[in-house]
Amino acid sequence: MNIHSARCYRLSKAAPLRRGTVLIIVLWIAAGLVTVALYFGHSMMLEYRAADNAVAGLEASQAIEGARRYVRFVLANLETPGQWPDVESYEAEQVPVGEAAFWLLGRGDETTAPRTPVFSLVDEASKLNLNTATLEMLEALPDMTAELAAAIMDWRDPDSEVSPGGAESQTYLLREPAYYCKDGAFETVEELRLVAGADWKVLYGEDANRNGILDPNEDDGEESFPDDNRDGILQPGLLEYVTVYSREPNRQEDGSERININNDDDEHLEALLEDTFGNERAQQIRQSVGGAGSRANFGSLLEYYIRSGMTPEEFSRIADSLSVTDDEFIEGRINVNTASETVLACLPGIGEEYANPLVAYRQGKMEELESIAWVAEVLDEGSAIEAGPYITTRSFQFTADLSAVGHQGKGLRRVLFVFDTSSGEPVVVYRRDLGRFGWPLGTEIRQSLTLLASSQERFQ
Repeated sequence: MNIHSARCYRLSKAAPLRRGTVLIIVLWIAAGLVTVALYFGHSMMLEYRAADNAVAGLEASQAIEGARRYVRFVLANLETPGQWPDVESYEAEQVPVGEAAFWLLGRGDETTAPRTPVFSLVDEASKLNLNTATLEMLEALPDMTAELAAAIMDWRDPDSEVSPGGAESQTYLLREPAYYCKDGAFETVEELRLVAGADWKVLYGEDANRNGILDPNEDDGEESFPDDNRDGILQPGLLEYVTVYSREPNRQEDGSERININNDDDEHLEALLEDTFGNERAQQIRQSVGGAGSRANFGSLLEYYIRSGMTPEEFSRIADSLSVTDDEFIEGRINVNTASETVLACLPGIGEEYANPLVAYRQGKMEELESIAWVAEVLDEGSAIEAGPYITTRSFQFTADLSAVGHQGKGLRRVLFVFDTSSGEPVVVYRRDLGRFGWPLGTEIRQSLTLLASSQERFQ
């Protein structure tokens, strides 16, 4: 075999090896390209989902803004100022706004199934006002301690004297960071977090997401946050029962001045009685309350009604024209038509004895409860007179706890607004983002939205 033949033989033997090496290199390159393609595909999918969620969040935010305007419209067009709006008169549950939807998260009457959301506005006048409640009223709240009640009084009163069991700046200056006792009115209920003795458990109770219903994590003992007693009953914290916003304008529905029945000059009152009931009946009413110039100093219109001997129908004809003060606003009275049994039980003259009968009496009778006179049908005379200064049948501040989702149930947003109508047009006096508290709409709505999203994705 010559040299040329030998070289050809060696080359022919090496050719398959080179081709195999090239194939392996090509396969590695192909695998690398596939990996890169998959990586970029996965990244693009993540970007798409992030963008989709961002769009859903924007939709939900716009739905919240639309809902705020809608609530303002509802409150601006109430048939009667100070009237608690009938839930049937406005939309509150899964209201569509384009591809988004919103809910008005309300509160039940303490007999509602604990896992069932209620959708409505919330009446701020159904709660105790932190700036006007007495020490005894505060102490009657669930899980309230005498020390915390005293500390609340010290926080809001203008002096620096420490109440028994209370706290002033000496206590707060020892904290880190240190701060002074306010010695002034509460501006928000969240301000309670600064008050000595108001820890997370006291303020929120088992209602970790502040939605008024018992979520699974709020009824599982110590398995997940928050700690609870696993009894199947929601035990909300202090924030559920208190407000700082309740006040009423001391004017008639048409904006005109009221007659102060405690003024020495009763000429206007006499004219009102005579014009409404005639001379004979007006004289009977004047005699019942003591006659001109010798009337008692009435603590409330309910007391005047009881002393006057009027029928509920008669009193309802003049009640809006009367007052017991010349103040421009009346602060902190509880709407006895909407307050829960828990709140009513805190009030003098009512307590635990009459709280449940009052709630039971008003069921299905909202049209008959416009006048405060109905309370005297349930309470005895002494109790009604004692409770009178603390109760009303009108509300001018309303909370709209708004939750919204975008398309396919994504992009949850939750914002709480407090509207004040006491000066005429509804005004937002408080706004807070509650998104950090998590899902607020209960298990059933979450499951239905998840199923809807899954079905829509399958057809895309």
